[in-house]
Amino acid sequence: MDIDDLADKLPRRLAGLAGLAANLWWSWHLPAREMFDKIDRRLWRVSGHNPVQLLYEVNTDRLSALAGDIEFLRIYDTVMADFQSEMDSTGKWADRRFPGRSGGLVAYFSMEFAVHNALPIYAGGLGVLAGDICKEASDLGIPLVGVGFMYPEGYFHQRVTEEGWQTEDYLTLDFDRAPVSRIIGSAGEPLTVELPLGDRTVFLAVWEVRVGRSRLFLLDTNVPENSIEDRSLSARLYSPGREIRFQQEYLLGVGGVRVLRRLGIEPAVWHCNEGHTVFLALEQLREQIEAGLLWPEALDRVRRSTVFTTHTPVPAGHDVFETELMDRYFGRAWPDYPSYRDRIVELGFYRDADRFNMSALGLKTAGRVNGVSRLHGAVSRSMWQDLYSDNQQSLVPIDHITNGVHIPTWISPEMGRLFQEFVAEDWTERLDETELWRDGVAAIPDGKLWLAHQTRKLRLLHYIRERVRRDWANREASGARLAAVGALLDPEVLTIGFVRRFVEYKRPTLLFRNIDKLKSIIRDAHRPVQFVFAGKSHPADYMAKELIHRVYRQACDPEFEGRVCFVEDYDLHLAHYMVQGVDVWLNNPRRLLEASGTSGMKAAVNGVPNLSVRDGWWYEGFTGVNGWAIGDVDKPASVDEEDAFDADALYYVIKELVAPLYYDRNLDDVPVRWLGVVRQAIGTVLPGFSATRMMKEYAEKMYRPAD
Repeated sequence: MDIDDLADKLPRRLAGLAGLAANLWWSWHLPAREMFDKIDRRLWRVSGHNPVQLLYEVNTDRLSALAGDIEFLRIYDTVMADFQSEMDSTGKWADRRFPGRSGGLVAYFSMEFAVHNALPIYAGGLGVLAGDICKEASDLGIPLVGVGFMYPEGYFHQRVTEEGWQTEDYLTLDFDRAPVSRIIGSAGEPLTVELPLGDRTVFLAVWEVRVGRSRLFLLDTNVPENSIEDRSLSARLYSPGREIRFQQEYLLGVGGVRVLRRLGIEPAVWHCNEGHTVFLALEQLREQIEAGLLWPEALDRVRRSTVFTTHTPVPAGHDVFETELMDRYFGRAWPDYPSYRDRIVELGFYRDADRFNMSALGLKTAGRVNGVSRLHGAVSRSMWQDLYSDNQQSLVPIDHITNGVHIPTWISPEMGRLFQEFVAEDWTERLDETELWRDGVAAIPDGKLWLAHQTRKLRLLHYIRERVRRDWANREASGARLAAVGALLDPEVLTIGFVRRFVEYKRPTLLFRNIDKLKSIIRDAHRPVQFVFAGKSHPADYMAKELIHRVYRQACDPEFEGRVCFVEDYDLHLAHYMVQGVDVWLNNPRRLLEASGTSGMKAAVNGVPNLSVRDGWWYEGFTGVNGWAIGDVDKPASVDEEDAFDADALYYVIKELVAPLYYDRNLDDVPVRWLGVVRQAIGTVLPGFSATRMMKEYAEKMYRPAD
């Protein structure tokens, strides 16, 4: 977007809207979002809550009228004052915790960032975590810049055919209608940074996204100086080709460091979000060697400033490339230093001399390493133990910091108002105070808590039905399809959501293992249950597409009475409706394969209890009274045994524990005992699994030692 062009359209009295729209701070501040809604409700919704698009498309007469509307100006002035105060404020948590030392800048590298749906450069949980980290760093005053890619085609839009097969549509982002700005160089021209890539030179454009006080720099190869092939390198997230994937990771790690140098940004900490990003360590090693340092000192200096977060609990899930690719793409830039190439290859060695392991590189070049939950930390220490031959497993230097979610982003307006009334007026500043939340949530009256949930549930079902309406209008949809995509959902029925990336280990079809038992639960005359599924599979993962197909075909079965549905094109926008609107959040991965997960946290803080296998974050989050667990902690001997055991446990818990509690109502039709579980979910998960707690841990355990 061009702020100056946008500002020219606005009345002088509302000129601040251009700068506000350009900073995604508004995305987690309800008064700002409500203000944009008041400008033009229809355009606000059609735009997907994108204020840049809204302001470009709204009628100028409407803007002129608002510039003279006393009530709107009161709201506008309040929002703009809050925004300016936030941008200018000092005395944040980081300033208080590290007085005089909070200026150590963190550079956070990630292949994807999910900040808002207006900027669709994310695929799933890794990007959502990265977006929440940028927001929380801003809130806490932790100085942070993010580095990633500006994917003009982003991730795909999912369409499911009448037969139930996923198809992918790629739409090019309109940069003029998105909250992103091109970085301009000192000569007034768009900034480009060049770097060697094999036998050629590639040029990178740089875009900036403002995320509150945090800044996000996005690399883009779609510039005239590049060949047609190179211009497409950054077109899409997670291209399937191995060599293209290698080149993308090279551009992010090496190019990202060079971009920050070019911008005059000198981080104190370099944080690698998963192995995709760790080539940044090799670029810094090259800098240190060319500056005259010997190898041991250069490597030690890189380690002292580097943090590596691993997210993958199985060896097969880590990026591994042929060593030949290292020679082809790095060889031109090897410094003139004895055995330099062999030393680099050794850093990526893990069991196979002909393969370069990106996570091994991260482990060997980072001074501080962490998994993303307590259980995942233990799994990672076991998995990588042979890299540390002198250590017992318990002494392997891999810590854990359990993931958290950015509460202001994910909390519903209804819950936010209840928190302000019954927990504390400044609740957003006290997100990790355990006693405050335990006592405050207990004080919310049953009727108000239940009304808030019912409001959110009706909103979700209305949103799904509007999608069904559009589906029916745009296609010759059969009755079976309309039922399969949610036309018959009932707001009075217990609604369980299964919403996540479709992949085999997450077992999205476990629910259908015993069809007769499932039908008896769904069609129970007194305690019926309905299930809402949503999620994408990777375009190249045909086994995962088969899982979507199976769920969709089951949803078409008339014997399920329209109480199983699949909602297509899951994205951040739909995610908000889902985590706030279903009654129960279902998660049933195979044990020890869910590193953490965060969607269940988002649901729980909104009063949606979890029904989950005790894996990932739920291993430490489940208290026995804040949701339900599927099966035992121990992993069964075989896959089939695990599936059979967990399916039976799932049917039992839903039929005998969850449904009776949900339908047990008092004379006012309020499920008082159910709300006891809801309160426990909010009171334990919100303070324990917020991004506030998470980022304070990163600052104290991972960032502070390098400051």
